Amino acid sequence: MTTFNDQLAQVQGPEWLTAKRKESLELFTTLEVPQESVEAWKYTRVDVDFDALRPHGKRDVVSDVSALPQSVQDRLTGTDVGAFLVLDGPDVVYRTELPAELTAKGVIFTDLKTAVEQHADKVQQYLYSVVPAEVPDDTTIAAPGTTPSKSPDPSEGKFSALAAALWTNGAFVYVPRGVEVELPLGSFRVMSDAGTYTATRTLVVAEENAQVTFIDEQDSEALPGTYAIGAVELVVKDAARVRYVSIQNWGEGVTHIQRQRGDVGRDATLNSLVVTMGGTLSRTEMQSYLRGQGSNSEMLALYFANKDQHFDHYTLQHHAAPNAYSDLLYKGVNNDASVGVFSGMIKVDLGAQKTDAYQKHRTLMLSSDARNFSVPQLEINANDVRCSHGSTTSPVDQEALFFLRSRGIAREVAEKMLVTAFLEDVLGRVPLKSVVKYIEGIIARKVGAA
Repeated sequence: MTTFNDQLAQVQGPEWLTAKRKESLELFTTLEVPQESVEAWKYTRVDVDFDALRPHGKRDVVSDVSALPQSVQDRLTGTDVGAFLVLDGPDVVYRTELPAELTAKGVIFTDLKTAVEQHADKVQQYLYSVVPAEVPDDTTIAAPGTTPSKSPDPSEGKFSALAAALWTNGAFVYVPRGVEVELPLGSFRVMSDAGTYTATRTLVVAEENAQVTFIDEQDSEALPGTYAIGAVELVVKDAARVRYVSIQNWGEGVTHIQRQRGDVGRDATLNSLVVTMGGTLSRTEMQSYLRGQGSNSEMLALYFANKDQHFDHYTLQHHAAPNAYSDLLYKGVNNDASVGVFSGMIKVDLGAQKTDAYQKHRTLMLSSDARNFSVPQLEINANDVRCSHGSTTSPVDQEALFFLRSRGIAREVAEKMLVTAFLEDVLGRVPLKSVVKYIEGIIARKVGAA
């Protein structure tokens, strides 16, 4: 059985990256797995024997789409993406190239491993800059004489440190200043080796006044005892626009842990959508650091947990500059004996005047055996702001269900209609038709109406 040190020794790369990987692994070994005593992990426990983890097996490149997993083939028939990567575990098994006109403008889209080799200067400049191995110190800048918020517990960085040390591949997107990429770019990440782990990393960089959409999809069959650990870094320079979509639909038995963080510059916009449908346990963190004055962050998410699934979402809207705007809308559905967790924080620094921030989480309960925990929070250190938060949890409307049933509609179809209607105000804000259609298909299968 190989140790993490053995695995790290087998990874090739430049000296600066090797040093960073070693430093991250050393940090990993000093940290405990987050426990329920840590506020941000109060309702979620990850039971993992790191000594028993083995890396996902290598996979060979395929020359034809027909050799890809059926789930990927199905998605490619109606996807919005203009160019894409397919990764099976640690390896890129299929790819399409960027249109020539984008390459001529300096746009780069490749896997991260290749980017390290061919675009080392850009990767070194931005890699680990938004999601480092350690937990970022997101302590609010508070007024003199007051007590700022406590820094995150160091153990919250346990999985980030592992991802920083042992990532094998992922996607790299670079859009130069003033360039707009009209068609979305995307990656399809699959796993096919049960009882293993995969660590991936996505790095998207949009320079000043650039624009790009990136769709990051994850899918697999049932894989008992399998772990997907990842990090997503979104660099949004001044006046740039980035839309990032994550669709997690792992198979039963997969534990998904991913930290996604955006660094948003002056007058820049980050639109994010997090969709959680698969896996047995999923922990997704989405954070927006509104660094620049006039920056904007839209944070959308939807999830549907059934059977014994446990979905945990942690969010942070950190306003560090004045005149910034953030809007968070998370909507979830719990069925059977599933568990949903939402913990969200709006932080406003001293001097971040004219902040305009909203946070809303709503949950629809389809079963009396399901549970949902919602913890919306505010921490405000400026005196000229408009901030609000709220959370609601409610059962399905029995009158609406009865009305549909009385019109001859089967219960499964009626529930699918009500669930889709409940999630519509999130889906209605997503201008990607094939993504919305795909999500609606997953919902239909979840309620047995497919």
